[in-house]
Amino acid sequence: MERKSGAAAGLVAAALMIATAVAAAPASAQAPSGTRAPVAAAPGPTFPLRPVRLVVPFAPGGGTDVTARLIGSRLVQSLGQPVVVDNRPAASGVVGADIVARAPPDGHTLLTASVTFVISGALQKNLPYDTLRDFAPVTLLIAAPLGVLVHPTLPAKSMKDLIGLARQRPDALNYGSSGPGSIAHLATELLNTAAGIRLVHVPYKGVAAYTSALLASEIQVGLANLFSTEGQWKSGKLRLLAHTGARRLEAMPEVPTVAEAGLPGYASTIWYGFLAPAKTPAAIVQRLQQDIRAIAQTPDVRETLLAQGNDVIANTPQEFAAFIRAEHAKWGDAGRRLGVTLD
Repeated sequence: MERKSGAAAGLVAAALMIATAVAAAPASAQAPSGTRAPVAAAPGPTFPLRPVRLVVPFAPGGGTDVTARLIGSRLVQSLGQPVVVDNRPAASGVVGADIVARAPPDGHTLLTASVTFVISGALQKNLPYDTLRDFAPVTLLIAAPLGVLVHPTLPAKSMKDLIGLARQRPDALNYGSSGPGSIAHLATELLNTAAGIRLVHVPYKGVAAYTSALLASEIQVGLANLFSTEGQWKSGKLRLLAHTGARRLEAMPEVPTVAEAGLPGYASTIWYGFLAPAKTPAAIVQRLQQDIRAIAQTPDVRETLLAQGNDVIANTPQEFAAFIRAEHAKWGDAGRRLGVTLD
């Protein structure tokens, strides 16, 4: 399910420039001036004592990888240790997640997780780890909503128009996705349920394929990344009705949310955050959360994230844990209702 989203693509160039420096920083590097003293956690060793590894369970260049490299390049300074990005692309992210679940719980190995982590946990049987019990949430960094896009020939100028039209014409409007269990599939089915409508699913092989189908009017509706499709909806080739985030975006305040169309509580986003192995001492988890939050709030990093259509969150470990539980329940319920599994 991992793909290079528009939000991620805007960060790729910068991330690749810093990637070598992040990955190749010498293990003997001295703590830069201004870094904080290591945390002494009881029980457990002082942290950090050695390089920190950010496991990315997907190939370089995707959203998870870009997020890891952006944050990792700054953690080098705040932790005073090298930060190594370790790509483990296999089994839709399961291999990388399992590496972190089995790692020593000392804060030196972290998972850069995305919505795929929770969808896989909710819909895939026989995982080698427990999504809810084998990890210690550190922070939810960002959430990027999907845009609700329609072909301009469709007589819908707003989300309310689309819902009304779909109610008048059940099973007559089609929507695309990159396949069963993808975020576009599940998020649109949640919309069907919330609005009491029946948009018909047409799966394609990838985001580009169903976006092309929408441009050609083979389908009428599609949920896709706001920034990867920006050229199409700004030029009028597609019409942007709303986005699926929980609140309006700072960089795009004029675009309403789906919830504002009379569907309170609806939200479906592509998100990225950081997890440690379960039983990592609370003092270490808190140190990591504070450092990552400080990085996310630095003007240049925050500006970059906002400009790419992200909602910058950087919440507490407790808030991230509650969010993961809610996401797991939401996607699990949707999958069971649709009969979708990822095995």
